[in-house]
Amino acid sequence: TLANHDVDREPTRYGDGEIGLARARAMALVMLALPGAVFIYNGEELGLPNVELPDEALRDPVWERSGHTRRGRDASRVPVPWEGDAPPFGFSDTSDTWLPLPQEWAALTVQKQLVDPDSTLAFFRRAIELRHSRAEFGGTTLEWLDSPADGLVFRVSGGVVCALNAGRGAMALPEGEVLLASGLLVDGKLPPNTAAWLA
Repeated sequence: TLANHDVDREPTRYGDGEIGLARARAMALVMLALPGAVFIYNGEELGLPNVELPDEALRDPVWERSGHTRRGRDASRVPVPWEGDAPPFGFSDTSDTWLPLPQEWAALTVQKQLVDPDSTLAFFRRAIELRHSRAEFGGTTLEWLDSPADGLVFRVSGGVVCALNAGRGAMALPEGEVLLASGLLVDGKLPPNTAAWLA
């Protein structure tokens, strides 16, 4: 698991904005390549970031217990935006939800992402389908492969290879057919903040 209701959401934790989302998608491929059960925190599949909440909206007991010095975990606990163009985005019949949903999440609703083939939701759906349908994901052990110092490459005993580029320059991919990448490849290489699966 990469996320839960007690930690910052990955796009925020990994750098915020476009770079944070790129890193979150890359790490999702790493997690989904690993053998065993996978847990996805609600909203992770939408690429939701933390929400800057006003003081009066905070509900986490940490806020009160700390004498209003620690904001707590509410920033990662805002409800999932389902549909529509305005809060609460189909989550509730009332706009007075436990924690307020930000207007900028209109672009991140499930409804909008379902029709966008480049959305984070579409990316997660492709990854989960490949993980479910391809025999290469059936292994139970890992083998570490050669990689640059700022990269990570491993093979699951079923055959899938996962490569992650955490460096600043493009990284050569191992031999194999690219099944899925978390971002666009550049001249056949893995750009920074990107991961790929190969068969």
